[in-house]
Amino acid sequence: MSGSFEHTPAGRTFRFGRHAPEEARAAVCAQYRRDDEEETEDDTVSCYNCRYRRWTVESFVCMRKGEEET
Repeated sequence: MSGSFEHTPAGRTFRFGRHAPEEARAAVCAQYRRDDEEETEDDTVSCYNCRYRRWTVESFVCMRKGEEET
């Protein structure tokens, strides 16, 4: 698991919150898939725009299945 995420009861939670665009771009993994246009922040390849992202009050949880990030 990369340093951008931590295990929480909700799952793999992005540790930088909802307002860290540079960190969200840097954390993109090989399984990134762009979400529907209505669900994205902008045109950037970023975890904030990934279809596996589920927003929480303070951040988001990565719902991607498969191997843990290294």
